[in-house]
Amino acid sequence: MNSISARRVHLSNALARVTKRSSGRVLIVRRKYHDESFGFRKAREFTIPDYTSAQLANRATNAPLLRYADALRTHGHRAASIDPLDLLRRERVAALDPVRYGLDDPDRAFDVDGILWTGQEKQKWTLDNITSFLNSVYVGRIAYEYMDLPSKTERLWFAKLLESQSALEPMTAIDSGRRKNVHALLAKSEVLDSFLQAKFPNLKRYGLEGGESMLPALDALFEAASKAGITQLILAMPHRGRLNLLTGLLEYNPTALFHKIKGGCEVDESLDVSGDVLSHLVASPTLQYGETDDIKVSLLPNPSHLEAANPVALGKARAKQYSLLRALSNGKNNQDCMLGDKVMCVQLHGDASFTGQGVVMETLGLSGLPHFTSGGSVHIVVNNNIGYTTPASSARSSLYCSDVAKMINCPVLHVNGDYPEDVVRAVDVAFKYRNHFRKDIVIDLIVYRRWGHNELDEPAFTQPLMYEKIRSRRSVPRLYEDKLISDGVISPEAAQAVRDSYKASLNAALMDVASYVPPPVSFEGAWKGMVWPASPDARQEETGVSSTVLRDVGTASVHVPEGFEIHRRLNRHVKNRLGSIESGEGIDWASAEAMAFGSLMLEGCDVRIAGQDVGRGTFSHRHAMLVDQKTEGVIVPLNHALTEAKGKLELANSSLSEMAVLGFEYGASWERPDLLPIWEAQFGDFFNGAQVIIDTFIASSETKWLKQSGIVMLLPHGLDGAGPEHSSCRIERMLQLTNDSYTAQEKPNVNMHVVFPTTPAQYFHLLRRQIKRNYRKPLIVAAPKGLLRLPAASSKLTDMGSGTAFQPVLYDPATVKNPKAVQRVVLLSGKIYYDLAKERATRNLESSVALVRIEELAPFPFAALGEALAPYADANRQLEVLWVQEEPRNQGAWGHVRERIEEVLKGLGMEGGVAYRGRKEDAVPAPGTGKVYGVQQKAVVESAFQGL
Repeated sequence: MNSISARRVHLSNALARVTKRSSGRVLIVRRKYHDESFGFRKAREFTIPDYTSAQLANRATNAPLLRYADALRTHGHRAASIDPLDLLRRERVAALDPVRYGLDDPDRAFDVDGILWTGQEKQKWTLDNITSFLNSVYVGRIAYEYMDLPSKTERLWFAKLLESQSALEPMTAIDSGRRKNVHALLAKSEVLDSFLQAKFPNLKRYGLEGGESMLPALDALFEAASKAGITQLILAMPHRGRLNLLTGLLEYNPTALFHKIKGGCEVDESLDVSGDVLSHLVASPTLQYGETDDIKVSLLPNPSHLEAANPVALGKARAKQYSLLRALSNGKNNQDCMLGDKVMCVQLHGDASFTGQGVVMETLGLSGLPHFTSGGSVHIVVNNNIGYTTPASSARSSLYCSDVAKMINCPVLHVNGDYPEDVVRAVDVAFKYRNHFRKDIVIDLIVYRRWGHNELDEPAFTQPLMYEKIRSRRSVPRLYEDKLISDGVISPEAAQAVRDSYKASLNAALMDVASYVPPPVSFEGAWKGMVWPASPDARQEETGVSSTVLRDVGTASVHVPEGFEIHRRLNRHVKNRLGSIESGEGIDWASAEAMAFGSLMLEGCDVRIAGQDVGRGTFSHRHAMLVDQKTEGVIVPLNHALTEAKGKLELANSSLSEMAVLGFEYGASWERPDLLPIWEAQFGDFFNGAQVIIDTFIASSETKWLKQSGIVMLLPHGLDGAGPEHSSCRIERMLQLTNDSYTAQEKPNVNMHVVFPTTPAQYFHLLRRQIKRNYRKPLIVAAPKGLLRLPAASSKLTDMGSGTAFQPVLYDPATVKNPKAVQRVVLLSGKIYYDLAKERATRNLESSVALVRIEELAPFPFAALGEALAPYADANRQLEVLWVQEEPRNQGAWGHVRERIEEVLKGLGMEGGVAYRGRKEDAVPAPGTGKVYGVQQKAVVESAFQGL
């Protein structure tokens, strides 16, 4: 810290520099807005050599042929044979007729240089040859949509790849070894589904019948990725086909599967967890393709809410590559640390959910953003052309379910799932695109669903013609098996042996269920050293920090380099922070937050805060990033000035999304326990746009999947006349989601912490507590709005110093010295404390009314509250106890705290219970009329002192 102290020199000098700027300003040339902030990753730019002058001349000379070729590239998908059931309504595509372009002589020869990309020296082709060639590429069982891409480079890349590959190396050339492997995957999948149907006929297994080509698609993708040097693959998928993938590719123990089907738990039952359903099981094997090409595939847990796992996977994939972000910030060449080099995100979707679920569009929207990209995802839509019982015609307004991906200029490959080898080829093209451009690409794998939504449904109730056609079909594995036998690749006996052998292994696995014991929980990789929160080894280190470090960090947080011109109104912000640090008093919320961030960074922890206005702060209070007013260059002072810090602060101003952004940050928290991940809502009310992530991941992952997370949700909360949608983070909902005990526990293991802090120091300790424990818990903060600049709601530097810590209950210093004089104890939480304290002083009731703040609502602080109330209880057992809140009675914390407070009072011998004071029940959190709000708020405050 010596160099930091030296840089600080004297706070008085820093103050002087803010108030008197040098007239000889030095212009610093910087990159544009946000490029300077840590974690910002611009997309890599590519170019392909443009047409030569000879090619341009030939394109002009043969313009009709050029138009015809581009028509095949653009519209070929509309005539392609991509639907196994031929349900898509296909009309004749006039644009594919060469006569439309004046080309009516099939024997006429054309120079195709610059028009077709055959890769051959021969450039004279007849119209008949050209038509056959283009139809073979674009009107087959794979269809391509890339001509609408705005990038000429990408369009040329596709044309050159597809046309030269087709001309020089026929895409039918898949060797016999690979074909046998494809057969084995298909056959084993069919055997598994048949086996489960026979042994467990009432099981909803969401089998893969009709969509078995998904397995060779993923196998081809895993292999291509591993051979390209990718070592980690993050996979999100829904329920359909999950069991087939787990056992067929991801090496999941069939005995463990049967154990779960028979009612067993997938994890050690002594951990007191609920587990999850069969179709949400996971695996993380390391697969080997070749002697050295290993790749770890991590299939993430998923809730039943379709597509909700997508942003989680994206966030986890980016977090796995954090070292690459750090390498770039340390000056290494951009080409040496491209995102996507070693980690890839793969997302599987259903056709109905891909079109219907908004989180898909939100996540796609993140895919190319500088603080959210992970280097390109491969999307595979397993397209049944039906969602539950809703046909495609009623499920989407577009021709293809994949059309939503065009919002990010994403290329799409449609492929007929009846032809597994074509599926493998489509995957090969898709991966090459992703790996070259590091952008998302979609494979629309068009298949069918042999049964209903699950095996117990009767689909013919609603789709009789569709299922008449399906039930008359031979299965995909059998069709492919017939093809290989016909081609002499495999004999009928060998094909049957594959099935018999796998069935025998499944029977053996089923016999082993009685002796099966789930493996113990272990913490590996980045989580090594962590423990289960309920473990006796769970501990928390001190959160207080020495005053020297606090002053150094606080000063660094507003460090403005010479020649960097900040907005003139921010001079006051800098001056006030430096002044409070110098005096040690009046530390506001933003200053305390910066000290928490910076102190953690000095300890080697990274901090990432994401949201729609996090750099500046919704209420213009944070200013963790500074923008040069002349160049729009950006600095993050904590990164710029804390040169000794091993940690970094990433300010990820996000898109206007709640669900995907929160899911993204949550995924990062799974990957990196050494990261403090924060999502800040613009207003606390807007969290409900991410309710699915909160319900199915944040509140329940530890209980369902043994997945810990240190995610922090900052939800600005408080009634201040701003109306129904800018007042409440719905504390009652957060508290309802906790498993907080109604009685005191020696070591409570609550699923997430819910807090409503009233001082900056409390907030400081809460942030540091997230990291200074050897386990992780989500933290929900009802964050301040009006308190951000309220002088009374400030802290002293000593409140954050060594030996200090977060206090779940804050005593009332005005009354604790003379408890006998107290006539009423008012319990409360949050900002209303300052309104009540002001009113109490006005009424001169400081000695007779005690205001006790419950800062942590879950886990409820039974012991701390008992200690705070004990002096009053000893003095007067009949003491009146109130709970006061500004939220309506059916909202806020009242429903959560009432029984728990009464439990504490009974323990103290106080039998009078606790009475409610506050707003009456309401359908909205706050009124939208200013006068009504004022009247209500005045009544709430006065009710606390009524009768005294």
